[in-house]
Amino acid sequence: MYVITGATGNTGKPIAAALLKAGKKVGVISRSALKAKELTDKGAELFVGDVGDANFLSKAFHGATAVYAMIPPDFTVPDVTKYQMKIADSIAQAVQTAGVKFVVALSSVGTHLEKDAGIVSGLRYMEQKFNAISGLNTLYLRPTYFMENSLGMVDVVKNMGVIGSPVKSDLRINMIATKDIAAVAARRLLALDFSGSNVQYLLGQRDLTYSDVATILGRAIGKPDLQYVEFPPDEFRKAMLGIGASESIADNMNTFIKSMNEGKILSDAIRTPESTTPTTIEEFAKTFANIYSMK
Repeated sequence: MYVITGATGNTGKPIAAALLKAGKKVGVISRSALKAKELTDKGAELFVGDVGDANFLSKAFHGATAVYAMIPPDFTVPDVTKYQMKIADSIAQAVQTAGVKFVVALSSVGTHLEKDAGIVSGLRYMEQKFNAISGLNTLYLRPTYFMENSLGMVDVVKNMGVIGSPVKSDLRINMIATKDIAAVAARRLLALDFSGSNVQYLLGQRDLTYSDVATILGRAIGKPDLQYVEFPPDEFRKAMLGIGASESIADNMNTFIKSMNEGKILSDAIRTPESTTPTTIEEFAKTFANIYSMK
């Protein structure tokens, strides 16, 4: 059996679906039976519980061939790194207790940094926890910025007529569609072609600036002159708090972006055929336009 954490999310759900389609036995972790119904209707076994509960996870992981491990995002936690570490401890303990031999884990660019990684600091801790388990074979997927994150800018476009963040407008970064992360994860889970500790960067189809992104998204929504604006970090923080994020989330996001602007976050990420994924920003812009039209 393959056991999938975050099974109703942007990566976990398509991974579980791909494994089921391949004829594999799949267990899915979810807090909600209703949210997992699409997968259970296809034959997945449901484990209802909290990934922060190591005893629950140990039972769910028992007999698993491999686990897809991820830390579910929670933008309301008072201390995001502490939260990430708690979940990482729980998953690692369960993996060790259950004797799991293969883990594919959702990590991130920036986790190579010992400090100033901000919002992904806990993912570095997760990698280290797994590395300390004797006999465990791990593959850490380190994707770049999710294209889906730009959907949070729809209201800004509607209300202010621009898109913006503290990221430098001329900084060349990369963006990835979450379905491409899932495709890689599913392929590697089916193959289990790794041993020891391994890292695979996933860097999207090509490098872009946020000004490029504004132009492409603008064309898709009928606003070809849409501009990208660099927001000051304090204004970005206020905006994050305004949509319900905790102070810890907002501050750690700003730390991450500062390191990105300084060239640190992507300093270890080299584009190769293996790290390049197919979905273009132009393709994703159709999704952005559909969400925009419904607002």
